[in-house]
Amino acid sequence: MRQSVAPSRISHAASLASQANNATATSRLLEKKKEFEAVAALERASALFLKRIEGLADDCEVMADAGQVHGQVLEQWPLMFQSLSLFLNSREQHLSDPGDATVSLTGERLVRVPLDELQADASK
Repeated sequence: MRQSVAPSRISHAASLASQANNATATSRLLEKKKEFEAVAALERASALFLKRIEGLADDCEVMADAGQVHGQVLEQWPLMFQSLSLFLNSREQHLSDPGDATVSLTGERLVRVPLDELQADASK
């Protein structure tokens, strides 16, 4: 008696379905890998972008501090011109009256302040 080939056909059909499922699962796995790589690349790009923005923020803070210092320096210029004017007026007055050596100046004159020595003393 001859054996039936029907059971072998069923197992062959099951293996074909299994291979189709494996192919579908493999393609889906490849698609998910691509998605993951794209998300990872986006995360790296975002981290790099964040570093650059933080660097720009630091630069802006430095420029803001420099602007404040610049403003403080500009604020001192009128006082400097006033001091120079007083010095020049007192010098002209002193030069115009050479015979009157006893006349004292009003006490307003420029002096040299030794900043290096003051800073060295302050650090001690």
